[in-house]
Amino acid sequence: MIETCAYARAGLIGNPSDGYFGKTISVIVRNFSARVVCYESPRLSIVPQECDRTSYANLAELSQDVERHGYYGGVRLLKAALKRFADECAVRGIELPPRHCTLEYSTDVPVRVGLAGSSAIVTATVRALQQFYEVEFPQPILPNVILSVERDELGIGAGLQDRVAQVYEGAVFMDFERSYMERHEHGQYESLEPSLLPPLFVAYHEHLAEGTELTHNPLRERFNRGDPQVLEAVARWAELAERARTAIVARRGGEIGPLMNENLDLRSEVVGISDGNRRLVEIGRELGAATKFAGSGGAVIGTYDGDPDRITRLRLAYEDFGAKLIVPVVEG
Repeated sequence: MIETCAYARAGLIGNPSDGYFGKTISVIVRNFSARVVCYESPRLSIVPQECDRTSYANLAELSQDVERHGYYGGVRLLKAALKRFADECAVRGIELPPRHCTLEYSTDVPVRVGLAGSSAIVTATVRALQQFYEVEFPQPILPNVILSVERDELGIGAGLQDRVAQVYEGAVFMDFERSYMERHEHGQYESLEPSLLPPLFVAYHEHLAEGTELTHNPLRERFNRGDPQVLEAVARWAELAERARTAIVARRGGEIGPLMNENLDLRSEVVGISDGNRRLVEIGRELGAATKFAGSGGAVIGTYDGDPDRITRLRLAYEDFGAKLIVPVVEG
């Protein structure tokens, strides 16, 4: 019996430049995780979970399920991970033993709010398959394998950031500079000491969920055709991430708040933001915090001065809006 897990993540700064040869910093959010259980069985099987069901009491229940989970559950992620794992082993000349397994998964990562719930399921699945088949991909390459599950198998626009964070864990600075990526097939990844981070919070609203493709698909199209506004934004996001890394390493993590604000403000010039998601940002800023999206939308990550009264006011304000606030656990 093999059990693996992968945690939610929040993009601290630099996103969404990760899919466009930029630079980012992400932190793991151990408050939420996806878990996969893998055990030997006569046939290869995937056990569906509640979000994969196809039977409902009535139309209202079906509608509620779609609003919460979208039109796809997690089974497609596991199927794509299995196929990609087999393909990657074949490319690398790894002959897998004639064994079969059953996979079961569970997750408590809030759905489609930019906390990398889908990639957490895929990461946990690939980890389980590596253990079951006694295969180990090099750590810098593993995020590429995980990304290819969603990007190449399922056609979901995304970047490496989520997968690098979930593979390396903690806090990670990532440099995806194009020439280095082309030479080495991966970026340069640097683990940062989580204790050097400023006080953080994550606030999310499950009714503001948006699929990552809503952000990445049009951004990718504009990037590929050389849209000057997008190219300039990607370069600036990367610069903000570099400046934040310098401040954190120099034990000046409290200085990154204005950089986070600029990250979001620049994004709003390039990518449309719904009224609800903009309100998630504004609530934190009105109460003295710096805020930006944790991912594509539905959740923000913020930093503040560490005042317990301020975090209490933030929590209450977000609750009044129907959102939930947590203090992310970054270290294990």
